[in-house]
Amino acid sequence: MTWIKRKILVGNKKAVNPLPSTPETILAGRIAFSHYCFTCHGLDGQNTGVPFAETVSPPVPSLKSPQVQKYTDGQLKSVIANGIFPSGMPASKDILSEEEIWSIVVYLRHLPAKGSLGEPAAYSDEEVSRIKSGK
Repeated sequence: MTWIKRKILVGNKKAVNPLPSTPETILAGRIAFSHYCFTCHGLDGQNTGVPFAETVSPPVPSLKSPQVQKYTDGQLKSVIANGIFPSGMPASKDILSEEEIWSIVVYLRHLPAKGSLGEPAAYSDEEVSRIKSGK
């Protein structure tokens, strides 16, 4: 199925990222990623601290995995913009700008070490307790 997705289902294969791979673009991508993508992929793109990542079907992939990294930049942009049906990957084209999406693609090519950014605060015991208490 991965081969079918990469070769047939996920379009935009030849699109070239217009943004340079600079520290500024990587930071912009990390910021955009941390606003939209962290809930399913963790802050590091490798599911760190995401309690449901392995239990959903299909499981949330590590974005640093060879299977994901084999996609072209254009395909990654397409996945972010259009989502993947019937997986849980939602479309973001009406939420994120083109520049934000392309900067996320740059960030995905430069993900930090697994766990190096910690767990998302949204899943911390303190935050869960705060939400449950209604405060």
